[in-house]
Amino acid sequence: MTAAKIIANEIKGYHRFVQFLIVLVAVGALASLARFVFGLGVTTNLNDTFPWGLWISFDVVTAVPLAAGAFTLGAIVHCFHIKKLEPLVRPAIVTGFLGYSLVCVGLLLDLGQPQRGWHTLVYWNPHSPMFEVSMCVMAYTTVLFLEFLSPVCEKFGYHVPLRLLRTLEMPLVVAAASISTLHQSSLGTFFLIAVDKLHSLWYNPLLPLLFWLSAMCAGISIIIVEATMSHKYMGQPDESELLETLAKILPWVITVYLTVKFFSLFALTEGPLTNRPGLLILFVVEVVGGMIIPLFMLMSRKVREDGRLRATAAWLVIAGIILNRFNVSMFGMEAPGTFYYPSFIETLVTVGIIAAHVLFFVLIAKYFPIFEHHPETVDYSIPDHFHKTEKGHAHGAAKA
Repeated sequence: MTAAKIIANEIKGYHRFVQFLIVLVAVGALASLARFVFGLGVTTNLNDTFPWGLWISFDVVTAVPLAAGAFTLGAIVHCFHIKKLEPLVRPAIVTGFLGYSLVCVGLLLDLGQPQRGWHTLVYWNPHSPMFEVSMCVMAYTTVLFLEFLSPVCEKFGYHVPLRLLRTLEMPLVVAAASISTLHQSSLGTFFLIAVDKLHSLWYNPLLPLLFWLSAMCAGISIIIVEATMSHKYMGQPDESELLETLAKILPWVITVYLTVKFFSLFALTEGPLTNRPGLLILFVVEVVGGMIIPLFMLMSRKVREDGRLRATAAWLVIAGIILNRFNVSMFGMEAPGTFYYPSFIETLVTVGIIAAHVLFFVLIAKYFPIFEHHPETVDYSIPDHFHKTEKGHAHGAAKA
């Protein structure tokens, strides 16, 4: 049987949702090809007024904090020694690696001259926040790739590289936390140069700090949602006890974020705040719906212990962060009377990138031991990679 037939038979055995994701990724790939064949001017609604559109606002500015679970959880587990959360680290690393890899794809699509992307490595401009972000994104993606290699080595029995990777585990965690802190905050630094363009509701000197704190909120929330959905739809272990711990940490991070946000809004912001009602509504929805409501929800023990309510609160935080990034990078930058909307090609590409993230996570979870609590004891001769831990959980790859 040829490799093509083997792959075709394997795909036929996938769940229909996974097959649908494959179709979306294929469509997104075709749309990306059209962008390179016909150029940005024909395939997008970008122009001199709106040089940054959906690909930057979502695929980069929003996707980066949504992939922040890896550095957030890595710091919590290894730097603060909350070892009981370690079973959540590997899925977070996979999510981060996929997120940053697809951020790189989004950047290449948005560059007018993508073939010159390597110039960043040669022609340095250390005074530019874009230079710092680009270098940090490349460095952090490399670190996440090295961390992701551990389950790959376990899967194929590469013991010597695995021992080396475990020796480097702590240095990689420290590097990941440091690099992420730099570029998460530098994303906010981008918009400090837009003094006369970004609306006063979001423009303030503490924007880099706010971006970093909101990334931590997003990272913890993504882990809660990811673990909940993996258990519900992929048959992975129920980590409710661990998620309750994260749900106790998240309100503290949200409180710090809101404190800095309101301080900067009322003490450091210059310019009118209520001169554009539409933007004011977006700000209220972002803060109240995306931060204050989930904060009060997570302060309740009943919510933290209820899987559905806990996930709902996390989804609200994620929605609030997404709206915040769009408010800063798109809506708050638009002049009165102007409006940008993505083209059909832009939308297809973004949908394809989102579908690729979900698809690759499902496939990696199916074929690699990312949900094992003690992967070094795994016997890969057991069919379907189902294993038991001392807690009695059935671990292993889900049947997608």
